[in-house]
Amino acid sequence: MLDSQNKTLRVISILILFLIMLPLVLVIITSFGNQDSISLPIHGFTFEWYKNVFAQPDFIAGFKMSLLVALIASLAALVVGIPAVYALTRFKLRHSSWLQSFFLSPALIPEIVIGFSLYQTAVITMKLPLLLSLIIGHFLLCVPYVIRLITASMLLLDPHIEEAAWICGSSPKKTFFAIVLPNIKTSIIAAFMMCFINSFNNIPISLFLNGPELNMLPTAILNYLQNNYDPTVSAISVMLMIFTALIMFVVEKVLGINKLTR
Repeated sequence: MLDSQNKTLRVISILILFLIMLPLVLVIITSFGNQDSISLPIHGFTFEWYKNVFAQPDFIAGFKMSLLVALIASLAALVVGIPAVYALTRFKLRHSSWLQSFFLSPALIPEIVIGFSLYQTAVITMKLPLLLSLIIGHFLLCVPYVIRLITASMLLLDPHIEEAAWICGSSPKKTFFAIVLPNIKTSIIAAFMMCFINSFNNIPISLFLNGPELNMLPTAILNYLQNNYDPTVSAISVMLMIFTALIMFVVEKVLGINKLTR
């Protein structure tokens, strides 16, 4: 009975993996096709579409802007999220469950609603700069990841370690920076990684908060697709997959994110 259940789970796992990987494999194949449109089977083999990616100024500008916004939004989410989690897990706050739900609420709201709401409120009503509004939108996208990951790590950290530091004469501020932060380092890196990747690849919020001189890479790709259906889009998609995979690989191998799950 147990063997049959294991076989069923194995088949389901393989099927899910196949459904996930098949579209990615097809994108990789079409990125090397010699024809002028995305189609299968491909005819010939060329790297011309990868060269064409770098010939598109909108892609280059979009990459730089996506990188900037993702970095700022991710760091801002950490600066706000870490102290918030520390307060929620270490102090007996009134309505702490409500506060935690408040910080997690952006994850429950459709991103397209967040983008439209920010456009109406921040851009049209408050007249905030478009870049600032975009960063706020991506910041809201990132905060729930920080809250979830850091909370899990803080709950595993023994509070008696901090109490021992206080008894030895360490101030609460020094204890936080010298004891707490080093012990949740892997969670912080994991949270930053999740925030950065999700912000960098975000489309719904970026669609509402972009302009002629402020275009994120995903929206630049969509704009390109409106007028062109050549394998350049497949090529840049492959490059983005490699970029994301490299980030995860470097963080895993160099910083040891696998310790987070131990």
